[in-house]
Amino acid sequence: MKRSLRHPGRVAHGYRLAATIATVRCACKTGPILLALSLIASGCANRAQDVLRPLAVAPTGTSRVTMLVATTRKPSEDPGKLYSGDRGTAISLNSVDVSIPPDRNRKIGEVQWPSRMPPNPQKEFAVTEVAKVQSEGKALDWYRRNRNKRHQVIIFVHGFNNTYADAVFRFAQIVHDSGTDAAPILFTWPSRGRVFDYLYDKESANYSRRALEDLILQAVKSPDVDDVTILAHSMGGWLAAEALRGVAMREKSIPAKVKNVILASPDIDIDVFRRQFTEMGPRRPHFAILTSTRDKALEVSSWLSGGVNRVGGADLRPYAPVLEDLGVSVIDTSGVTTNDPLGHNAFADSPEVVRLLGLRLAGQSLDGGKASAADQIGATAANFAGQAARLAVAAPVAVISPEAREILKEELSSDGTTIKNGQISY
Repeated sequence: MKRSLRHPGRVAHGYRLAATIATVRCACKTGPILLALSLIASGCANRAQDVLRPLAVAPTGTSRVTMLVATTRKPSEDPGKLYSGDRGTAISLNSVDVSIPPDRNRKIGEVQWPSRMPPNPQKEFAVTEVAKVQSEGKALDWYRRNRNKRHQVIIFVHGFNNTYADAVFRFAQIVHDSGTDAAPILFTWPSRGRVFDYLYDKESANYSRRALEDLILQAVKSPDVDDVTILAHSMGGWLAAEALRGVAMREKSIPAKVKNVILASPDIDIDVFRRQFTEMGPRRPHFAILTSTRDKALEVSSWLSGGVNRVGGADLRPYAPVLEDLGVSVIDTSGVTTNDPLGHNAFADSPEVVRLLGLRLAGQSLDGGKASAADQIGATAANFAGQAARLAVAAPVAVISPEAREILKEELSSDGTTIKNGQISY
C-alpha cells in the first residue's frame, strides 16, 4: 500500500448547496479567542510519554480494541512514540491493540491517559500489542480477520493538535463507548500536537489528501468490506471532505459502499464546504454534521481564517429541511454538557453525543413531521456500524424531544429494551 503522495486537480461544478448555507456568517471577539488558546495550550502539560510501548504482560478483566492505523507521519525511532508529527513519504500501516479499563473504573467519554509508565490497565488506557502491516495484502488479511457479520468498516480521521498516541487512544475510546463492532480503521495525519502549529497542521492535512483517498478506495475494493462509515473531527473533517471529492473525481462517483459520513465539529470554511460538497457529484453518501455555536476552538479557527465561519460552528438548524433533502442531517450539540471547556470534543466525551454517533445514518427517517432533523437521528435508535443495544446505554433519553422519545420506545421495544426514569436499560 505504499504510494507516493499526490493528488488530482480536476474541478467539477455545481452550486445547489450555495442557496442553503452561503448566508451563514459569524463575528469573533478577541477575548474568547485568547481564553480558548490558553485552554488548549494548557490541556496536555502533564501527560506521560512513550505510552505506545506495549505492556509486557497482557492484562485481564479489561476491554480490548484492535484497530488498523494508517498514517502519513514520519516513523519515530522511539518505540513508545512510533510516529512523529513530521511528514512521511508514504502510507505506513500498523495493527494496534488498546486495553481499556473496566467500565466500573471509568465514565463514558473518558480517555484515561497513563499517569506513568508502565500504565495501570485497571485504571488507565494501555497498548498491549503493535504489529507492522507490511503490505496491501496484509491489510486485506486484517479486514478479513476483523470483519463483523455485516462486513462494516469505520474510518476515523482526527483533527488539529493530535499526536499519534492522542489519535489512537481517542479512537479506541469512541469504538468502545459507542459499542460498534465494525472494523475500526484510524487515519492519522502529521499533526505536531502543538496548539501554535495550526498552519503546519493545515498544510499537513492538505499533504495527506491522496493517502486518505487511497485508504478509502482500498477499503471499498476489499471483498470483505460492504459498508464504510467515515467519522471525521475538526480539521479532519476538511481532509475527509476533500478526500471524498478526490475519490469522486477518480472513480466518476463516490463508491456505493461509502454509505455514511459524520463530520463532528468540522473545521471547514463554509464556502469551501459548499464547493467540496457539490463537486462530489450527485451520488453522495448520507452526511451528518454535528455543530455547536459554543465551540470556542472553531471561533479561534474562524479568527485565524479571516473571520469566515466554520461549518461546525454555524447554526445550521434553520436550513435543516433543505439540507435533509440533500442527504445532510444537522445535529446541534450547543446545549450538550461536555468535559471539554472549549466545547469542541462533544462528539467523543459527551455521553449524549457518543450515543448519537451510534445511531443509524443509512437513510431511515421519521414520517409525518413528528420531530426535527436532530430528533430523527436520535429516535431511529439503531447503530453506528453495529450493535444497537450496546449504544443506547451511553446516554439519557432526555436529550431527545418528547415526540421522539415515544418513537424511540417503539423502536427499542422489539429488542427487549425498557425506558425508566429517562434512562435506557436492558
